[in-house]
Amino acid sequence: MTLPDHHLTQGERRIRSFHPHWKRLVLPFLALVLVVVAAGAAMFFIPGGWEYAFYARIAVVVIGLILLTIWSLVPYLRWVNTGYVLTTHRFTISTGVLNKSTDEIPITKVNTVSSDQTFAERLLGCGTLTVESAGDRGEIVLRDIPKIQDVRTDLFRLVEDASDGELDGR
Repeated sequence: MTLPDHHLTQGERRIRSFHPHWKRLVLPFLALVLVVVAAGAAMFFIPGGWEYAFYARIAVVVIGLILLTIWSLVPYLRWVNTGYVLTTHRFTISTGVLNKSTDEIPITKVNTVSSDQTFAERLLGCGTLTVESAGDRGEIVLRDIPKIQDVRTDLFRLVEDASDGELDGR
């Protein structure tokens, strides 16, 4: 997904790879439906005999495409280009559509791992993961992590293994 296998170091295994939770796509999907319905209604109600009907339809299409790009395509591209990879040696966070940003936290530098979930997030199985590391950034807060408890457990287990000197993740 965001870390090709040929970038793994010797003895490093991928534990899990994932995107943010799908709930981030709900509003962009609703915007897509709303814009398509509104554009269809506008096209239907533009009188056919009107001398500027052609220009009005072009304007509806252009405005619809602009709104779809801003409200649906851009959030989707952000979602699909945000990825998390947990390996036996590091936790990689990759973001960006045109410009790519990658943060890597070595498992040996992770101090604490915690998670928070609202009631709605508990129902959806996602939450906020907070990773505190000994690095420059200190604390990294990651929102909308799917299967938050499983990710937290895997990360905590890897941190414990690293503190015991067992970096193979078994």
